[in-house]
Amino acid sequence: MANAFESIDIPATPEQVWQLIGGFDSLPDWLPYIPESALSEGGRVRTLANPSGEAIVERLLAFDDAGRSYSYAILQAPFPVTGYRSTLRVRDAEGGARVEWSGQFTPLGVSDDEAARLFGGIYRDGLEALSRNFPAHQEG
Repeated sequence: MANAFESIDIPATPEQVWQLIGGFDSLPDWLPYIPESALSEGGRVRTLANPSGEAIVERLLAFDDAGRSYSYAILQAPFPVTGYRSTLRVRDAEGGARVEWSGQFTPLGVSDDEAARLFGGIYRDGLEALSRNFPAHQEG
């Protein structure tokens, strides 16, 4: 089992950040890597398309609006892992919000470190893209 974790502090209220990212179908609103998303099974499954048109299918496992988090599993994707489970969470932080993106997975045909670097990069790039939606954000 391998893990990846990234976080970023954003100078906006946690509620403002959650308003943008809290919908299970909201990835195209803030993540350039995912240009489209379609919900099925009553909103519990999302089918995403990456820029090269490959499908990524994910199932919502848990949703906590009050706690500003949701967890999901990958059902189908062009990634070298199985048993993928991830959580996206918005917490209170000094001066704004801290967004945390974490995942656990079992690598297939790659090392734990390679899989962790892959998802760490995806999370890091995604959180940086998210931060650009809040103009007061200063990279440091």
